[in-house]
Amino acid sequence: MITIYHNPRCSKSREGLQLLELQDKPFTVVKYLNEPLSKQELTTLIKKLAINPIDLVRQKEAIWKEQYKGQELTDDAIIDAMVQHPSLIERPIVINGDKAVIARPAENIKSIL
Repeated sequence: MITIYHNPRCSKSREGLQLLELQDKPFTVVKYLNEPLSKQELTTLIKKLAINPIDLVRQKEAIWKEQYKGQELTDDAIIDAMVQHPSLIERPIVINGDKAVIARPAENIKSIL
């Protein structure tokens, strides 16, 4: 099953959703700001993306700049920050089985379909 972690207010996220809608495959939409990820879910997602936690952080967000920027944070602390503030999570993220991509640009989705 394909899953997209989506923020309807984000144009890049909407582009990713549109690309999925054009495919002839079922998918699930998770509005992660309304349904926040647990620490375990986020950790699993980061492993599927094969990235470091900091690579999933929207570092230009005000929350990041005000509360975390310039600090030496462990991966665990970065994940905790994203769990506490889901708006820090880069979007959209698309998962297909054991594969996942940050769909920026949306065409990245095609690599896991």
